[in-house]
Amino acid sequence: MEKIIAFCGLDCSVCPAYVATINNDDVARAKLAEEWGKAFNMQMKPEDVNCDGCLSREGRHIGYCAMCEIRKCGIGRGVDNCAHCADYSCDKVSAFHANAALAKETLDELKKS
Repeated sequence: MEKIIAFCGLDCSVCPAYVATINNDDVARAKLAEEWGKAFNMQMKPEDVNCDGCLSREGRHIGYCAMCEIRKCGIGRGVDNCAHCADYSCDKVSAFHANAALAKETLDELKKS
């Protein structure tokens, strides 16, 4: 599967919610709903586990991804991801990268190329 790099630098193509969605895997959805529900102390049902990837403008987005400010900014600026933004690395994405070093590395590599 081709990598789908979200605005923040995460790889949607390896996200379990995205994978369960594209494979229409109800068993994976149920497992993920249980795991994430416990991890994030929230009610989550298997039917809540649907995501078409961050770069999908009108598609389904799971949890925080649906309201992510980095995603909203990237869409508004019309960039493929933050590495393609003239303001990279702004305060929004830098704050996220403080807890997501791999996402930062991904965007830094894209910025170089």
